Amino acid sequence: MTEGSVTRAANALLMTQPAVSNALARLRDALGDPLFVRSGTGIRPTQRAVVLWEPIGEALETVRGALDEQVFDPHRAQTEFSLSMSDYVASLVMPNLLNHFGKVAPKARIHTVPNTILEIADQLEDNRVDCVLSVYVNEAQQPAAIRSRSLWTVDYACFMRRSHPLAAMKRLSTRSFLNAGHVDVSLAGKTLPSYDLFLASRGLSRNVVATVNHYSAAYEIVRQSDLIAVLPSDLRSQSRHAPFLHAMPLPLKAPPRIVSLFWHQRNDTVPAQRWLRDTLVEMFARSD
Repeated sequence: MTEGSVTRAANALLMTQPAVSNALARLRDALGDPLFVRSGTGIRPTQRAVVLWEPIGEALETVRGALDEQVFDPHRAQTEFSLSMSDYVASLVMPNLLNHFGKVAPKARIHTVPNTILEIADQLEDNRVDCVLSVYVNEAQQPAAIRSRSLWTVDYACFMRRSHPLAAMKRLSTRSFLNAGHVDVSLAGKTLPSYDLFLASRGLSRNVVATVNHYSAAYEIVRQSDLIAVLPSDLRSQSRHAPFLHAMPLPLKAPPRIVSLFWHQRNDTVPAQRWLRDTLVEMFARSD
């Protein structure tokens, strides 16, 4: 249909002319129509072939698009991406990412959904999101179908309001730290935050008065009360509460937590997904 010649069709298909002629003969037998008749130096389609070509041509193009390597053009793409992340990660990632998209992918859209940590695998398995940017509760339990790439290590500090009684201390003692009232963030909805699991492993405990599921809420509580909190130190510079907060080194250093990029293996070779992951890694992966 596209070449108008058995010989040119054979060349395009990387087949011999007899092989194409034999295939055409089988099609004629199966459909009960000559399909193509000789015309001058080439062939022309019969009415039956013309009628069949529109739906068959569209189907062949769909198959070809699924099998051939696609090139993702971010400048023209109208793709919508969905990312799962906490408000802490979103505050660090989204401003720069949206600025970047405005320059290189102006027609693309990004939607974020909350991250509860425990649902990372489910969100990806159920295709609810394209990627998750998060720490993982237990890397040993990460399903085999979930891929990951480390981005950055989270550094923690002890935050309190600037006029807090403990803010006058040159160094925060372990006793003062443990006895003070604490607020913590628990995205997973667990009764015991990860830092308390670390303290418990050393036979220690602190006075956790409340847990919230947003980092911004924790910073606001610290700003307006005598509660202190173990929070990511790199968020302070992004927070409007920064002028009102005082950060001190932890007397008991928190175990390292790594924010990683997670995706499902089914998206390994999808051009748009691969471009998104490459962009996130290029922009936010650090070698700590």
